[in-house]
Amino acid sequence: MNGLTTDSSSSASKSRGPRSRLLAHNLRVSQWDAAAFGVMVGLGETYLPLFVLTVGLTEVMSGLVVSVPVLLGGALQMISPWAVAVLKSHKRWVLCCSLLQAASFVPLIVAAFVGYIPPWAALVVAALYWAGGLGTGPAWNVWIGTLVPRTIRAHFFAKRTRLQQGTVLAGFLAGGFALQAGKKHDLALGDRHDTTLIVFAVLFSVACVCRIASAAFLASQTEPEPLPPDRQRVPVLEQLRRYRHSAGGRLLLYIIVVQFGVWITGPYFAPYMNRKLLFSYSDYAVLIAFSFVFKILALPLCGRFAKRWGARRLLTIGGIGIVPLAGMWGVSDNYAWLCVTQVIAGLSWAAYELAFFLLFFESIPANERVSVLTLFNLLNSLALAAGAMIGGIILHYAGETPAAYHALFTISSGWRALALIVLWRVPFIDVPADSVSMQLEELSPTGDLLEGPILSSMPDETRP
Repeated sequence: MNGLTTDSSSSASKSRGPRSRLLAHNLRVSQWDAAAFGVMVGLGETYLPLFVLTVGLTEVMSGLVVSVPVLLGGALQMISPWAVAVLKSHKRWVLCCSLLQAASFVPLIVAAFVGYIPPWAALVVAALYWAGGLGTGPAWNVWIGTLVPRTIRAHFFAKRTRLQQGTVLAGFLAGGFALQAGKKHDLALGDRHDTTLIVFAVLFSVACVCRIASAAFLASQTEPEPLPPDRQRVPVLEQLRRYRHSAGGRLLLYIIVVQFGVWITGPYFAPYMNRKLLFSYSDYAVLIAFSFVFKILALPLCGRFAKRWGARRLLTIGGIGIVPLAGMWGVSDNYAWLCVTQVIAGLSWAAYELAFFLLFFESIPANERVSVLTLFNLLNSLALAAGAMIGGIILHYAGETPAAYHALFTISSGWRALALIVLWRVPFIDVPADSVSMQLEELSPTGDLLEGPILSSMPDETRP
């Protein structure tokens, strides 16, 4: 009897050994993937609107290039289930999208050396970037859920999110100071852009390499279940019919209404800072950092508030808090004032985002969340692109003047205030959770909602 027990334990230990090592490898390279992706976001897409301005395109175009192409990324997600079925693997689809996103930096690097990019080409390149980036979302969410055991998901994803946030912060601060050094050198030579463009080329090159490294880390992870059977794909029209009058549907309507108003101004803060306020690249980076850092710091506090007082009350606080943010940019162009505005933005958006994701996905069955997330991303992209186009039209016909920007700020804040009427119709939903881990999708200058939840970090998917 003892001999059999010993042999059995030894056999079990041996079988657990390779599995444990494989799990440790998967978790480790997933962290490296998050870090590499974060550096790419910080160095690459953050400075795309400023690059467009540097090569001579208009302020309106610099806003459109980081907003309208996002719609292609949202649309690409709709074919993800078909692509995954054809490839017979979520992993393969994620890798294809990742490499497409890496390749989108190549034309930008060439344009930086040439010193020009046609407007249509800038839009095409940005569209490829967003197609590759957003196209990975639903498939990666399913895949990562099969890799990370339930018992460690909460801790693992929290650590992964913090690592990604840190590398994003380091990336865009380093990029801002590097560009400022290049600009100083150009000014010393007579206000040319040669050195600045070289710095842009270097930033985009490093971003490209980081995305390739991210893809390599993804490729080295295993795929235990290429097509997990427990995920239910719900057709778009069926989702719209099913959730139209539900609590989740009303919440989604509120978010889409808000996003439209937010993105009337969202893409145009970068050209406003660069062309109208004449901020340096380092000033630009530091100002973004204020919103980003305070948003990160506020999330745990928001989680504790949600746990004690409810996520619905937290959403009300966040929804009211984001109303005046755009208008505050029209009050004064004093840098200290704008830093205070960014601090308030970070706190408000933290409350708004956390509460929304907790409420929204609590109202959706776990096996339908991937499909619903896909629908949310599509509608969010539509609202984002529509708002940006309206803002661009107003800005274009108003002559891209400071008064035109101030008008956009006022319109945006007014629309957010009207959206509170829709929020009032959102019912209270009992949410036992106080946190959800995020995957960064875009770094906005003002901290707007451009993150995606890691669905495997939801409470009912972390309990064994």
